[in-house]
This record gives sequence, structure tokens and C-alpha cells, in this order.
Amino acid sequence: MSQPHFIVFANEKGGTGKSTTAVHTAVALAASGHRVAALDLDSRQRTMTRYLENRDATMRRLAKDLPQASYEVLEDHTEDALAAAIDRLSMEADVLVVDTPGRDDELARSAILRADTLVTPMNDSFVDLDLIGQVHPENYKITKPSFYAELIWNSRTARAKQTGKSVDWVVLRNRLQHIESHNLRRVGAALDELARRVGFRVIPGLGERVIYRELFPKGLTLLDLQQLGEVGIAHITARQELREMIAGLGIPGQEEQKLAAVG
Repeated sequence: MSQPHFIVFANEKGGTGKSTTAVHTAVALAASGHRVAALDLDSRQRTMTRYLENRDATMRRLAKDLPQASYEVLEDHTEDALAAAIDRLSMEADVLVVDTPGRDDELARSAILRADTLVTPMNDSFVDLDLIGQVHPENYKITKPSFYAELIWNSRTARAKQTGKSVDWVVLRNRLQHIESHNLRRVGAALDELARRVGFRVIPGLGERVIYRELFPKGLTLLDLQQLGEVGIAHITARQELREMIAGLGIPGQEEQKLAAVG
């Protein structure tokens, strides 16, 4: 049996929209025809798990089927438990989405070593950029990569030696403002420079929209709204952002024509 494609969402900073993006990715890929499993490594906050539990509850309440991932939260924080959970979820999945805690965590490092696609969501600010690269205070150019970039570099090197496979590291610019600004351009230029030096791709993620916070209690995503008759102009624009983000991840076997037809 072939291993599923591992998508690991990891960032040691909290508040970057990591779990929300992980859920939207899992559901979008399920909607496109993938068999998707989700593993939550943050047993304290368990945001991804709660989101998907809310989704199950909404389906029961409405007596309506929606695209869904199988999911599990890792309660036992050991390497053996992580390996066992991955084995269980991999049995009937061709994509495994892993959400890691927003802190330095040994199991998160282990998950990163297994990643085929590593996604680091970040808010569009120099505060978040500092996690992966330091900038000059006057010209805003990169002075050196930060500790997290070095951690990922070492993890990618170790994986290449162990398996001969490369890791596609994607930095996701979440909470982008919809108005062009000096900060937007400066952060973008610094990220592009760092991407060339460290070796990651930069793609736009989910914009700064209230709708993402409102969807959580029902476990819904932007792809569900038309099915439920709740679409406005702003939702259509946000849904297109989601589609472009999923396409930008470039997951093997992605059936984009089906995704475009959903919602």
C-alpha cells in the first residue's frame, strides 16, 4: 500500500490562521475527490478537531452530507503513538493533513520530517516574518535566516538523506489586507528574497475576513455556503481565494475541475 501525501501545517507562532487553513485545505481536497484524513497534534487546543466535530454536528442537524475528512487528535504524546495514528489514518487516505501546535514541540518536529508538503502560514507582518528571517530596520532587506528557517532546512536535509525525497516548503501569506500598502510590498519583497536564499515557495493564503471566524461554530468552509444557500458577493471573492490557495499547494492527483465545480 502506498503512503498518502503528507501535508504538515507548522508554525511556532500562534494566531496565524494555521488550523483554519488546515481545515479548509482538508475539506477542499475532500471535495475534489481525495480521500482525506486529518491528524491534530495539539491535544490542548485541538482547534482542527473541534472544527471537524462541529462539521459532523451540522451534518447531523441538517441531515445533509458535506465533504469531510476522517480525523483524530493525538492524546498520547509519544513517537510510538504518533506512528500508530499515522498508520491508522493512512489505511484509507491518499492525503493526510497534520496540524501542529503553535509552539516548539518534539512531535511537530517529527511530523515535519515526514512532510511531503510543509505549509507555514504567517500573517502579513514583519513580526511573523521574523520567525523565518530577520530584516534590516532601515531598508527592510533580509539580514539572515532565523532559527525556524534553519530548523526546517535541517529537517529537509535529514529527510532527503533518509528517503531520497524532497520537501516542498510553502510559506502561506494569510490575512492579507485587501488594500495595497507599503507594509504589504515590503513584506512581499523580503519574503521573495528569503525564498531565494532558503528555498521555499510563497503563495497567497486566506484574506482577513470575519467570515472565517463565523464559520467555525458550524464547522463550515467557504465551499459549503452555496450548497446551504448563504452566498454573497464577498463570499464568492473569498471562495476564489481559497481555490487559488489549494491550486497553489499543488497536491499530486488534485482534481481541480471537481473543486471548481463545488460551490
